Amino acid sequence: MTQSHLLLVEDDLLILHTTARGLRAAGYRVSETESGEEAMRLCADLRPDLAVLDINLPGISGLELGRWLGERDLPFMFLTAYDDEAFVREASQAGALGYLVKPIDVPRILPSLETALARAHDLAVMRESEEKLVAALQNSREISTAIGLLMARHGESAEQAFERLRSEARNQRRKVREVARDLLADGAPGN
Repeated sequence: MTQSHLLLVEDDLLILHTTARGLRAAGYRVSETESGEEAMRLCADLRPDLAVLDINLPGISGLELGRWLGERDLPFMFLTAYDDEAFVREASQAGALGYLVKPIDVPRILPSLETALARAHDLAVMRESEEKLVAALQNSREISTAIGLLMARHGESAEQAFERLRSEARNQRRKVREVARDLLADGAPGN
């Protein structure tokens, strides 16, 4: 089975240790803690593939911890005794990938964990693609604007202005977007 890393946060020590032992036996790496504050400290040093959170934790609640994890793009799901509609809605709004209802039977929760891990992976891939697209669009915008500026300053076609920009980048041994960014920042003609 997978070597996915799970963070298990549960204040009932019997449930915490029993569940962690079962998950390890199923092939997972498991970090465990009994408080939300400790989970936050652990997340400073490690990045679990999925956090499984009890909803009722001492101190910071599972919902608060889930929101905190969500802000850091760390996927999570809840482990709880509650399965009412209001809780499900609140868990979903917090960004949970699912929830498991106690009592826990490790073999029965494995499909839910695998589904949540797969969804977390898909979301991470989508987030990475979106970041690359935003960066590409920003770079394209800067280069296009610099080309327009060179066209206006030198009465050149778009191809001639781009060649001027590319030639300047080669001369400086820099990337075209860096030269374009500098051109836009200081307004200097890219001779």
